[in-house]
Amino acid sequence: MHPLLIVLAAAYGAATGLLVPRAAYRLAVEPEEDRRTTCPGGHPITGVAGGWLGLARCPAAAPPVLVPAAAPAALATASPAACRTYGPARTAAPLVTAVVCALLAAAAGPRPELAVWLLLAPVAVVLGTVDAAVHRLPDVLTLPAAGATAALLGAAGLLPGHGGSWTGALLGGLALAGGYFVLFLIRPDGLGFGDVKLALTLGTALGWYGWGVLFLGAFAGFVLGSVYGVGMMIMQRAGRKSAMPFGPFMALGALLGLLLGAYGAS
Repeated sequence: MHPLLIVLAAAYGAATGLLVPRAAYRLAVEPEEDRRTTCPGGHPITGVAGGWLGLARCPAAAPPVLVPAAAPAALATASPAACRTYGPARTAAPLVTAVVCALLAAAAGPRPELAVWLLLAPVAVVLGTVDAAVHRLPDVLTLPAAGATAALLGAAGLLPGHGGSWTGALLGGLALAGGYFVLFLIRPDGLGFGDVKLALTLGTALGWYGWGVLFLGAFAGFVLGSVYGVGMMIMQRAGRKSAMPFGPFMALGALLGLLLGAYGAS
């Protein structure tokens, strides 16, 4: 165990987790809609990287909105604080990202691939948050994440002390994405193409530690998703044909696989 490394990883996770709600809010739109450029109060979202990086908090005060006298009294004015904070998972995202990063640091230790896992963690949280909100995984994150994961693991493989195989990572990404693509062709109404693209990233990460870890992480995702679906049906909140976000369970299954793979490589 490396207590200082774990604490630093948790602090990093909490800091990056604070950035998740704004990015998730901007991306959580239907496929035919443009990404959001204003807060719920209509103020432009500005800041670092074109407004993508920053807290989900609007610095502008919403002025009173005048409406016709015949309108309901509740609509006569808008609260100045109505758009101060916005975005999904405002409270949960920093905690989730901090816990994930701390667990990864505890399992991987000071090995080169830990930097890759820590960079990937907040991206996965954003994707899971967006998928939970609108049942889609935007290409603007899934495709770059796949390329970045492969490239960064290639760099990690050149450093001493790494615990995996870059060749295995590449093959794992292709294998898992290929498997999901077959499932997509068999039942496109039950699995989105965004899941196939996410599988490319997760398969690359899991394949770094070998085929056993790849299978375990993929299988865990299906089990967790199935348990969630059955639970929703038992509570009568969904039916057999109801759509459900599968990305969060893919990511959680991959996390379990990575933790076991990293621990086993130590």
